[in-house]
Amino acid sequence: MERIRTREKDPGRSATEDPKKVVASVLRHLQLILNTRQGDVPIAADYGIPDLTDFRNTFPFSLREIERSICLTIDKYEPRLKSARVKFIPQEENRLALTFKILGRLFIGNEPVVFESELGADGKIKVKR
Repeated sequence: MERIRTREKDPGRSATEDPKKVVASVLRHLQLILNTRQGDVPIAADYGIPDLTDFRNTFPFSLREIERSICLTIDKYEPRLKSARVKFIPQEENRLALTFKILGRLFIGNEPVVFESELGADGKIKVKR
């Protein structure tokens, strides 16, 4: 939708996209995806990730399943990020913290990008670069 709104505002804009703007847009979309629970979006029941509290009873054994779920969601709903991989990053000071590194390549220029997501005490996932 960002691209459509931008083109409406400036129809003469070049078709070439600025990689920095694409990365910022991907980051915003990852933030949205990771903070949406599957089943909350009527048009796509699998948009988002499962409720992470469902994995509480099987933690840390469920980490690979969480990584896989995040990766599959990114692959399906964020096509600007190719070859996405998700890796759990253990936190020594807080062993129950859920921090994941998201690695991939931008669809334009094949530029490698790395994002980090962290589940906060408020239940929200923050994504940063």
